Amino acid sequence: MANPTSKQRLTKAERKEEARRQRVELQRKMARSKRNRRTAIAVVLVLLVGIGVYALTRPQPAEASPEDLLQAAPQATETAGCGKVENVGPFLPENRDRAHVSSPVQLSQYPSVPPASGPHNPIPYGAGVYGSPPPIDRVIHSLEHGAAIVWYSPDASGPELDKIRDFYQRSDVGSRVIVAPYDYPDQGAQGTLPNGAQMALVAWHHVQTCARPSLAAAFGFTSSYAAPPFGQRTYKGDAPEAGAAF
Repeated sequence: MANPTSKQRLTKAERKEEARRQRVELQRKMARSKRNRRTAIAVVLVLLVGIGVYALTRPQPAEASPEDLLQAAPQATETAGCGKVENVGPFLPENRDRAHVSSPVQLSQYPSVPPASGPHNPIPYGAGVYGSPPPIDRVIHSLEHGAAIVWYSPDASGPELDKIRDFYQRSDVGSRVIVAPYDYPDQGAQGTLPNGAQMALVAWHHVQTCARPSLAAAFGFTSSYAAPPFGQRTYKGDAPEAGAAF
């Protein structure tokens, strides 16, 4: 009797042809896979080059000029929730308003937060942008010499604060200005900015507090209350030794 599976068996020639067909199909698949990999790599390279070109050639935002900031200052002062510039008066008794002391005075003894005058260290503090709270007693001496201070709360953040830090590093606007965080937790309530303010602008006997940091508002103050003032601005301060070195 004939084997029923014999009809399903392939001849030697058929097996050879089937093997050849499978090799051809495998080669086609490998070729397609290789082309797909090359295409993917090419697409990634094109994207990377495009991103690099865009990063190098995209228009950069123009840095605000002092003139633009001064023009924007009145509106910015209102938007940032700034109060009026207050004359907080001298330290009492008044004969100690400019006294040199060998050890710091408690912040609770000063008539304003932050302090705007009073007993201070014989050595003033240099202008600049600082990342940590400077010695109050030295900063007050700088105020006596005509410095203006931009204090900010340690929990303040955002692009406007970054702009303030960057702007006052410029020699033409920052040579008489100190920018620093106001954070003196060991001094109680007087060691933080009052009423939730995130920025305080200070000159000798003058204080202005703001709900939020604002470069235009800050420069509107320092351009007139630092001595000498910016450009042709009128000096609005009354520092006893305005223009002295610090």
